[in-house]
Amino acid sequence: MVSSSDDACRWFRRFAQSPRSDRRLICFPHAGGSASYYFPLAQALRSRFEVLAVQYPGRQDRRAETCIDTISELAERIARALESLTEVPFAFFGHSMGATVAFEVARRLRWTLTGPLCLFASGRRAPGQIRDERVHLRDDAGLTAELRQAGGTDHRLLAEEGLMAAVLPATRADYKAIETYRYLPGPPLDCPITVLVGESDPKATLDEVSAWASHTTAGFDLRVFPGGHFYLDAHQQAVADIIDAALRGVCNGSV
Repeated sequence: MVSSSDDACRWFRRFAQSPRSDRRLICFPHAGGSASYYFPLAQALRSRFEVLAVQYPGRQDRRAETCIDTISELAERIARALESLTEVPFAFFGHSMGATVAFEVARRLRWTLTGPLCLFASGRRAPGQIRDERVHLRDDAGLTAELRQAGGTDHRLLAEEGLMAAVLPATRADYKAIETYRYLPGPPLDCPITVLVGESDPKATLDEVSAWASHTTAGFDLRVFPGGHFYLDAHQQAVADIIDAALRGVCNGSV
């Protein structure tokens, strides 16, 4: 059996050494994404938080592992891996699919461990807001076209058939996981939720993201940025400042 610490080494990546060891931000990637997507955010926050990014199976250094194609299993596995990392206060940041995964991990932790101080849900509609999406059923060309349209994937990677052949299985599993996810009603979180979204995001309207307010008994904040689904790429520092301010507010008891 893999120990909790060994399991944590498999699931979490640290991209910047931080002088702060008393506060931790755990970041969850989007569908088709990997832990390295959060390298810029980790750099922006390194003086204020220890930043860890989740590495899902089936990509980069975990490419030999079997992909997980349900949000429930992904959340269960991550929640178990977090057991050795909850000795200091922590918060969650998730972009797109990662916001939903972070939310489901937070739900599981509330019954067994101390939950997150705050959930930052980026570029994702609230869990109960369902669209009929079937991208995971497309052929490889159709899936690649979706990645090109959504942005967030290096255009050089999209042009390399050999590299895309290695990337697409994990991407398809992620899309299947988020497109087949259905929220099961339950008690709301007791931590604040901050939602961040691009004003022209086709995957998350303001009405859809505002519905996150019903999933917490604590504070709710909505921040809208110029840009689309990957608004974050152009606003790393502004997002870092929002995270820092929100967590200072929680720690100071003002939220």
